[in-house]
Amino acid sequence: MKLGVIGLPNVGKSTLFNAITKAGAQAANYPFCTIEPNVGIVNVPDERLEVLNEMYHPKSLVPATIRFVDIAGLVRGAYRGEGLGNKFLAHIREVDAIVHVVRCFEDSNIVHVDGSVDPVRDMETINLELIYADLETIERRIDKAKKNSKSGDKKYLHEIEFLERIKAHLDSGRPVRNMDLTDDERAAADELFLLTTKPVIYAANIAEDEIGNEPPAVQKLYDEAAKEGAAALTVCAKVEEELSELTDEEKAAFIEDLGIGQSGLDKLVQKSYELLGLISFLTAGTDEVRAWTITKGTKAPGAAGKIHTDFERGFIRAEVVPYETLIEQGSMAACKEKGLVRSEGKDYVVQDGDIIVFRFNV
Repeated sequence: MKLGVIGLPNVGKSTLFNAITKAGAQAANYPFCTIEPNVGIVNVPDERLEVLNEMYHPKSLVPATIRFVDIAGLVRGAYRGEGLGNKFLAHIREVDAIVHVVRCFEDSNIVHVDGSVDPVRDMETINLELIYADLETIERRIDKAKKNSKSGDKKYLHEIEFLERIKAHLDSGRPVRNMDLTDDERAAADELFLLTTKPVIYAANIAEDEIGNEPPAVQKLYDEAAKEGAAALTVCAKVEEELSELTDEEKAAFIEDLGIGQSGLDKLVQKSYELLGLISFLTAGTDEVRAWTITKGTKAPGAAGKIHTDFERGFIRAEVVPYETLIEQGSMAACKEKGLVRSEGKDYVVQDGDIIVFRFNV
């Protein structure tokens, strides 16, 4: 999974990126501090792996990972190339989902490109740039389809009608992800590589002294996100930066003292999985304990293919035990003795937390 972290300059975007990836992206108080996208790969927090690690003592422990891409701050006119916008928009096309960091904190020492803190205005600024960029893409596709339609092939007439619907939706100031589309139309829209088809998580960046007492700006952001069906969460980039420097024990104590329940990274991963419809199945043994990320609804052969294409091609069956059952029984041997390990065929839909051994023959 590849998440693009975007936002206006000086909203705390790179600070948050640094904190969750420990990748050391430059963070400074001036626009366009980030020019080339910084990339960091982080492990997906999963307590189940730690428990299985203690159970199996494997040679290797491999968590699922997420790739974060810190994309330079966008400004008004980015779709026309303002602020190196064209380059930055191209980077957004390459990600699976967008984490849009929005400034909700006041700080006279950190300049705001528009002179004041207004999350709704800032969200709209970025969204309009993405919409304008998509409109240019759609208009080019319509022109091409119209030229091709002169051959008399009706498929181009259907394509024009579909593209015109998307254009009208964008003209109304709304992202394509909010369009009422059939599954086939959604797949066709995805093939257009539009920016506004990307799922979005809005991250309201607050000050450290606002934790537990969020400013009104945060509620405005949540209200706006709800209108467009997007996910939203609250983070404090500065606190996340502090957390990234601590040991696991220190981090747990700090989180408890703050009363925030979980770190911003944990919240972000959870929201990302929900947004993209992802789950993890597990494989466990003395050689390796590992989490594998799949799309919700994936059947057993498809999950096997995540491990190796041979597993999918020669799939025979999946031996499955839910994580909770394994922990309750204390060992795989106990699960087998009590008949709790199920044998599932090709139509089995893998569930989050399934511990699976695939049987195959090639």
